[in-house]
Amino acid sequence: MMKVNMKLFILLTCIIIITGCTNISDKDISPKGLEDSLNVYLQKVMTRFKIPGLTIAIIQNGKPLYTNAFGVKNVDTQEKLMPQDIFHFASVSKPFVATAIMQLVEQGKMDLDEKLTIYLPYFELADARYKDVTIRQMLNHSSGIPDVQDYEWDKPQYDEGAAERYVRSLKDQKLLFAPGDGARYSNMAFDILGDVIAKVSGISFEDYMAQNILEPLKMKESSFLIKEISNKLRTSPHIWEYEPKVSEVYPYNRPHAPSSTLNSSVMEMMNWAQVNLNKGQLEGIRILQTESYESLWKGTIDFNDSKVGLSWFIGDYHDIKTISHGGGDLGYRSNITLVPERKLGFILASNYSLTPMGSIRDGVMAILLGYSYELPRLSVSMEIQEIFDTKGIDSAKVFYYRLRDESADEYAFSHWELNRLGYYYLQKEEIQKAFEIFKFNVELYPEEANTYDSLGEAYMLAGETEKAIFNYRKSLELNPENINAVDMLKKLNEKINSYQ
Repeated sequence: MMKVNMKLFILLTCIIIITGCTNISDKDISPKGLEDSLNVYLQKVMTRFKIPGLTIAIIQNGKPLYTNAFGVKNVDTQEKLMPQDIFHFASVSKPFVATAIMQLVEQGKMDLDEKLTIYLPYFELADARYKDVTIRQMLNHSSGIPDVQDYEWDKPQYDEGAAERYVRSLKDQKLLFAPGDGARYSNMAFDILGDVIAKVSGISFEDYMAQNILEPLKMKESSFLIKEISNKLRTSPHIWEYEPKVSEVYPYNRPHAPSSTLNSSVMEMMNWAQVNLNKGQLEGIRILQTESYESLWKGTIDFNDSKVGLSWFIGDYHDIKTISHGGGDLGYRSNITLVPERKLGFILASNYSLTPMGSIRDGVMAILLGYSYELPRLSVSMEIQEIFDTKGIDSAKVFYYRLRDESADEYAFSHWELNRLGYYYLQKEEIQKAFEIFKFNVELYPEEANTYDSLGEAYMLAGETEKAIFNYRKSLELNPENINAVDMLKKLNEKINSYQ
């Protein structure tokens, strides 16, 4: 199920086993000591994970504290990466959407608790409950609107009508639960909100963001439109194929601009960090009233180990409150973290799908706040791959069980890890290897719907229709909300009927 819940897939597969630590006392850090500590830590992570490029910017008390760039913009050209270079920031786009909505609320043009259909009368799902979805529920992931199944990065649309067409194309979708009765991360909800912003403001989503957020914050090189990004500053996305490899596809498609397509640099994102730390004001320019942050940063929805406000995730680090959002798409990883009580914010961006951004973010936090930091270890799937390729599936299984038994981190071992490896082999058209990995995943996690879904896809690609149907049905039994399985079963049954 590679295209289903891709953001969740990325999130879960970036969980890392932690090894080793170095104690750093808050009292010991001078500006030079901070720079040295960060340089050493980040360079070690770069080397261990063979990360093509990583940039970082830290701002405190309104001034840059540390900026740096490691690696290259493109492994083929080997052009040196600079802090001002542009990255696809993926889901870090979402807090920008929430800010735009709050601007319109402040102007009296919108109400957070108003129904979505008031602003988009043509919005419709194959589920009568869609009429109850509110703007607030979409912003805090409690609307029940499902996630995007396929971003179609390889089939991008560029015209202004893409947003409305996308909303109108959702008529066959169903809610995952009644609005307000649960929490599920939804990129689709934010993409719909982009059309809301356009219709309420009277201009395109991208123009609104430029005129009301990016330009006032002097983010001159940043944009949600790919055509506006300087080729000189643009980085290349990298995927994993034994080694980091430049992706032939850049993650851009205009219908998904609100959830994903902010392109920016860590240097310009410092202005975004600072305007939020100042609660809406930067250098005498106010883009949002202070009172709006009572809604933006009030965690009302439980989400894993944190809470969600309006797009922002509210957590804590050693009892210090953090406001953050991460991002991950084809070939890119990113993160912005704010520590309001320390007047501190930092931004990370990498041009590699397997950059362990969550672990890097925690390491930077530790160094900044005077705690011990931890170096991440390679993900389980990457370690298994080498054994599997050289010694076969039986040796890989023995190795996996040994790693799991010796590890204290149970979260590093999940069906997502092997799922990623299986899809790696599918992409390389090594179907038999993919079968071996997917079957092992089913053996390890027989109660996970996604393992059967992925095995079903492998059988479908191999032309083994009956086995594909069996596995998709099993996946649907375990997870009746698996829309991908429903769609695939429909296609497979149509294929069988066409032969009769």
